[in-house]
Order: sequence, then C-alpha cells, then structure tokens
Amino acid sequence: MRIALIADAYPPLRSSGAVQLRDLSQEFVRQGHDITVIVPTHLISTPWALETLEGVRVLRVRAMQTRDTPYVKRTLAELALSRFVRKGLEQSPLRDTKWDGVVWYSPTIFFGRAAAWVKKKSGCPSYLIIRDIFPEWAVDLGLMKRGGLVHRFFKYFEQVQYDAADTIGVQSPAGLPYFADWKKRPGRRLEVLQNWLAPAKDVGCSVSIANSPLAGRKIFVYAGNMGAAQAMDMVLSLAERMRDRRDFGFLFVGRGSDVSRLRGVAEAKKLANVLFHDEIDPTEVPGLLAQCHVGLVMLDPRHKTHNVPGKFLTYMQAGLPVLARINQGNDLVDLIAEENVGRAYVGDSVEAFGDLGIQLADSQDRALMSTRAKALAQKLYSSQAAVEQIVTNLTGVKA
Repeated sequence: MRIALIADAYPPLRSSGAVQLRDLSQEFVRQGHDITVIVPTHLISTPWALETLEGVRVLRVRAMQTRDTPYVKRTLAELALSRFVRKGLEQSPLRDTKWDGVVWYSPTIFFGRAAAWVKKKSGCPSYLIIRDIFPEWAVDLGLMKRGGLVHRFFKYFEQVQYDAADTIGVQSPAGLPYFADWKKRPGRRLEVLQNWLAPAKDVGCSVSIANSPLAGRKIFVYAGNMGAAQAMDMVLSLAERMRDRRDFGFLFVGRGSDVSRLRGVAEAKKLANVLFHDEIDPTEVPGLLAQCHVGLVMLDPRHKTHNVPGKFLTYMQAGLPVLARINQGNDLVDLIAEENVGRAYVGDSVEAFGDLGIQLADSQDRALMSTRAKALAQKLYSSQAAVEQIVTNLTGVKA
C-alpha cells in the first residue's frame, strides 16, 4: 500500500512519540509498504524538504514552532498545522501522489483538516491513532473549564479530526466508551491499537550513574516528559521521605513545562538523593535503563481518560519493574497486577505510595518481574502487530 502518515514528531526529535513513529514507519517498510511520513517543522527554510531516513521517506514541511513555546503561541502554531501540511505537500514532488490510505497520530488534535483533504483527494480510507483524549484530560485536571470558550474551541477541532477518521485506534479498552456516539455512524470502526516499540540495543549512555552522586544506590528512574499531566510532585515527596536512606536514589531524565519548577523544589529541600538530567537521545535510553532498578510511571489521578504511556513500554522492554501512580480505573492497574510487573497505586498518600516503592525496590521477586516485563513487551507491544492491524483496516478486511 502507498500510505501517508501525518505526525508532529519524528527523529531527530527525541520524544517517545518520535521514537514510536520511527518504529512504526520502519515496520511499514519492512512489510513491503510504500510509506511517506509528513512532518511539520520550523527547522527548515524552504517550504518542503524530502529525505530518506533509515529507509523511510520523510517529507518535512515548513511550519511554525510548536514546542518549548508559550501556550498561546503554541496553540496558534498548532492551529495552522493542517494548512502547512497541505501547502508543503502541494509544493513538493509528491503533489500528485494518490494514496491508498492516510494515517495520522494524535496528539496533536489539529491534523483533522489535513487528513480529510488527503482522504478526499485520493479517495482513500483513513486511520486515526489516538494516544490521549484532549481536551478531555485537560478538563479533568482543571486546566480548562468544561463548556467555556477555550474548551469549545478545542472541542471543535477534536470533532474535526474524529469526523475525518474511518477507523480510530485507541490505546486502552477503557478509552472505547468515549467514542460510543462516534461509532454509531455506518462504516466507522473503533478498536484498541496497543502501543508499540521495536527492540532496541544497548549502545551505552552519556549518563553514568556510577560517576554521579547517586552511585551505589538502587535507582528509581523517570524518563520522559514532565508536565501538568504527570503530577511529578508525588515522586519528590517520596524522595523527601526517603532522604535518609542512602541505598535509594531518584533520577529524572527529560524535558517539559515542569522541569524548572521541580528542580527548584528539589534544591530548596536539599534533596541529595535526587538528580535531574536533560533529555537524552532515544538511542541512549536502553543504556540508561540498564543502570536503573525501578521505572516510574506518573499520571495525575484526576485523569478520567486512560492511556498506556510510552515509557511503560520502554521500561517493560528493558526489564524494569514499574512503580506507577495512575488514575482510578486505568487499565494499567489490572495489567500490572495480573502480569506481576510492578506495583500500581491510585490515591494521594505519599506514605502508601512510598511503602509500595520500598517494597518493590527491596523485593526478592524483582528478577522474576524483570523476566515477566520483557515477555509482556514482546507479547503485547510489537510494531509488527500494530502495522498489520492498521493495514487490515485500511484494506477493509475484517479481522
């Protein structure tokens, strides 16, 4: 199949989404499909730039900056994404390409018009990969008021992208009820599309725990975005509670809107058992996790929508048991317990969360959990299965 994949993240960006989309695209190629990844970027001076990256055709189209920028400016930049995709595609050598399918990745919610345009132009089916349900989670966290002007603005574009989709793949069974009304229209398909991650080699890491203040400690690691949706203060509270235990340490690696504030809190409390490090290249993550003992998954408990964070897959692949603080009803609660790959906590008690963390770090079963984690990653979260599932829907073949 000739497939267009629209996304706002792709290497050399270092986000988990960029890594996932790289793995997915490479698997499309491995299975014999002709795929083009269309990525808006502010880092080119021409309307478009076409390249082949690790065997994948990538069309970068000039757009405004959407990362590391104030919220209002970011929203305006994302609002224009579909226009930039269309403009760049029309000016590129791919302008007359007829696609057999269009796939796009959300977040962001602003690719709906671009996907609808490609779909209409080529007369092809469409598949929306949705990894979080925005603006619903922002309302849950109190970041916007339901029914307010800002909420209605985002809801409009949320609906635009849903209307463009023939199939929606959510990452968790708990997300299916949200789309019950959308599914009622004839011809629409709704399904669970598990997250995916291709196997990764340990090529070393620029972060050396052995040469850091945390040397010799059991390491709780958080690798990924640190923003409002993660509610990271609970981990700092746990670190504060355990400040006198020299056998434990907490390592935070990544970027996000809360990093500076969290660093400030740790410094103000003189937490010598906490270390922050800037975002690293995705190729270094296996080498980082090989030095650690427990992976941290943090989701604000006010979330009412559900997801399986990409970092959970990364931890599983690396054989790290997880300590997860997540929202009530999240599918991860049962998954972690049933597969015995860590501990999950729902609530606001630092003491209870800390008790689980200490139990996990001291557990004699961590070696067994490590083996089970690797097996779970291979069983549920393969890029091969994800591509086969998407192609099945685009070709209209019922599984």
